[in-house]
Amino acid sequence: MNWQSEWLRVEPITGSRRISNFCWACIISLGALGFSSVGTSSYFGKDLIPFLSSQQIVFVPQGIVMCFYGIAGSFPSFYLWFTILWNVGSGYNRFDKRKGIICLFRRGFPGENRRICIRFSMKDIQAIRMEVREAIYPRRVLHMKVKGQQDVPLTRISENLTLREMEEKAAELARFLHVSIEGP
Repeated sequence: MNWQSEWLRVEPITGSRRISNFCWACIISLGALGFSSVGTSSYFGKDLIPFLSSQQIVFVPQGIVMCFYGIAGSFPSFYLWFTILWNVGSGYNRFDKRKGIICLFRRGFPGENRRICIRFSMKDIQAIRMEVREAIYPRRVLHMKVKGQQDVPLTRISENLTLREMEEKAAELARFLHVSIEGP
């Protein structure tokens, strides 16, 4: 939810704590656990999980392959769970007219660059640009044109904004910053 006053505008950015990431992390974790338990069950000759039968699986080579798939599947699931835990990509866009500063803040992976904060002077902002590509997976991104620098994205690529929502967001921001809008 955006917050705006006469002099200040703050737009929160959702990071990796999205329903889709939770779903994928659960699916991959359960799949990896299933493969590992069937492979291990074939080694012991006894079902560790009652509804996952391993009676027809011979440990060499099928059980070993099942264990390998379980271990291999645990790596992407750990990656997803840790990005959700650390909320990578979350942050905010803050536009402050009193100070004349725009601050784009994002959280990254732990380490030296965990907190990423980019500051611009409002005088350097030339326009708000909308990038629209219609295809199977449409791409709709708002960019801020800054003098002497590359365009800075203000929304995530995976953020599914409708064209109308994107136009409204661009118009509100351009009105607040007193700059023009450049279309696709």
